[in-house]
Amino acid sequence: MKKNNVYILEDRGLLYVSGEDCKEFLQNIVTNNINNVDEKNSCYSALLTPQGKYLYDFNILKHKSGYFLDCEKKNIDNLFNQLNLYKLRSKVEILNLSNEFVIAVISKERFLDMENSSSNAGCTIKFREDSIFLDPRNIELGARIVTNLEKLYLSLKKLGLQSADKNEYYKLSHEIGIPQKNTDKLQNKLFGIECNFDELNAIDFKKGCYVGQENTARIKLKDKLNKRLLPIEVIEGNLENEIISVEKDEIGKVLINDNYPYALIKVKNEKFDFGKTFNCGSAKVKIKKPDWLQIT
Repeated sequence: MKKNNVYILEDRGLLYVSGEDCKEFLQNIVTNNINNVDEKNSCYSALLTPQGKYLYDFNILKHKSGYFLDCEKKNIDNLFNQLNLYKLRSKVEILNLSNEFVIAVISKERFLDMENSSSNAGCTIKFREDSIFLDPRNIELGARIVTNLEKLYLSLKKLGLQSADKNEYYKLSHEIGIPQKNTDKLQNKLFGIECNFDELNAIDFKKGCYVGQENTARIKLKDKLNKRLLPIEVIEGNLENEIISVEKDEIGKVLINDNYPYALIKVKNEKFDFGKTFNCGSAKVKIKKPDWLQIT
């Protein structure tokens, strides 16, 4: 990621959750601790099923008296509906502001040049009226600017940034090992903790109850985390089959099959090794191990 490049992510959407009960409302349903989110710190979090299966993931940013949820835009309407199901009598308003605000990404190096910035994941600063936060999942993903769509190009000009192809950013995200495209393909297919949320700062195991908390904690505490969502690289052929195997044994299943593919891999299978090439139908694939991932 070049220092002065900016990647405009029109495929991200923003919900705004506000109202007298908004903090308590989010605290009771999402995986991370909303008490740690303020004007200087943002977080990564998720919404799970009651069984702990993946539904949605998003960044949470404090904005005025409420919170922005930065989510893949194709999932934004369903996330909006899901949150409204939990609202009940809470004094909460949920707005879809995806047509008014936009997400743009700048390099970590450019962010660290700015006043009041630090290298702490989630560090949040203000530039004019815009909030900018260092990606809470992994700081190598750079920093995200949340800006009014009408003021986007003025903000970028004031920062001296040059627009670049967002596919460069998504390629980097795949190399780092963090899925951001077509995440709807993951819904109900795996446990949230199998999405590496424990390694990506998305879960606070000390915060208490949230939707899906019991199974998430049980898997973690009893060392039952046998599968991980991992990026895959196609060495030969095309991904026309979802089963990844070695010597006729299934060791994984492709869940996201696009330019940036991911598979749920049985990392504790005795026949699995990151150095091997595996079969996936007629294709040959390698499983990539993110630098940040700890597998014991």
